[in-house]
Amino acid sequence: MNAQFLNRLIDSAKKSAEDAVEQQVNKKVEEGIDKAFNPEVPEKEQQEQQQQEEAEPQQQAVQRQPQAQAPTPASTKTLESAYAKSDFVPGDEIMFEDDLVGEQMGEFPSKWDLMSGNAEIASVDGKKVINLTDQSTEIMPLMKAPKNYLTEAFTLEFDFLGGSDEKQIYCAYIIHLKNMDGNDVAQITIDGTATGRIYTWWMTPNEDQREQNAAAPVKEEEWNHVALSFNKRALKVYLNGNRLVNIPKCARPQNFTIQRSHWDDHRNMMTNIRLCKGAVPLYNRLTTDGKIITYAITFDIGKANIKPESMTEINRIAQLMKDNGDLKFEVQGHTDNTGTVAGNQKLSEQRAQAIVNKLVEMGIEANRLSAKGMGQSAPLADNSTDEGRAKNRRVEFVKK
Repeated sequence: MNAQFLNRLIDSAKKSAEDAVEQQVNKKVEEGIDKAFNPEVPEKEQQEQQQQEEAEPQQQAVQRQPQAQAPTPASTKTLESAYAKSDFVPGDEIMFEDDLVGEQMGEFPSKWDLMSGNAEIASVDGKKVINLTDQSTEIMPLMKAPKNYLTEAFTLEFDFLGGSDEKQIYCAYIIHLKNMDGNDVAQITIDGTATGRIYTWWMTPNEDQREQNAAAPVKEEEWNHVALSFNKRALKVYLNGNRLVNIPKCARPQNFTIQRSHWDDHRNMMTNIRLCKGAVPLYNRLTTDGKIITYAITFDIGKANIKPESMTEINRIAQLMKDNGDLKFEVQGHTDNTGTVAGNQKLSEQRAQAIVNKLVEMGIEANRLSAKGMGQSAPLADNSTDEGRAKNRRVEFVKK
């Protein structure tokens, strides 16, 4: 990005902070945690296909977007390496998640509220996305306590489609971390092109205002992963596993919104949004429970290929096993009860084995690991609610 465009980003971020006002959310919360680990069984895929065909007239009104480039094997390995080295620690318990499964094309995303502008469900290369269509579109998650749901330690993650300097396709995302009054305590603006920047404005606990900006190399016209962690006062922001922001003293936020940039030449597409409570150290969980339950190892829908961002958690498991040479695990895959028993069982077995294979590839002895698919046989919570199903979709490392 050129300096003029960066200045527009910075000016926009400052203006948005000054104009922040209290927002009221009066809509009834629709329970909203969808699948992060459970397979898409054939019956549901057929149902979604039928819904999409029925919605084809609506799709004509949705702007057709260029397809995202599929990552090459080399770029996937590079991503895995970056995530494996990352110090990002994903949260343990899902508070909000939206993978857009079941959403209708052209409709407003059902798990969000609209503060300004407009947003709709679109498709990029077969992947459902939230398209922030208008200038300054700002959305917030539907939560039971809309002003006060962020804990003192939490993580926020989402994927966005990168722009292109060469094609003059731009995008910028503004993450607003707000207090109870609706005012920003921090604002992270991500310029989504290869020569982009990340601009951060924040307030300290003493209400001093500070700024920072750094290079933000984005994969052009590919999917990029943003991760943010807050722990009491420390705020960190990561892009594709690389830490770009490290703030030691930030005022505590209590809710968040995501906003599109203020210019009409931008294209903003996002998906796979996840908010979690902060993580407990792995060894503490192991000594307390005799096992490690994680929601941070994820897969493509209906498949057993591990997403690159899962390498952060897998690397932590690998390091724990290297530091404790007598430690052995049974790796269990668990699902909720959506779909068929047989389908859930088979895919959970494949995913558990994929994790074992990855750990062996990373140098862990094969005789210290075994894989077991549990399917939907061992729920942790009630499968009649979205929140319960989300808790049931998990990976467990059970000490042997």
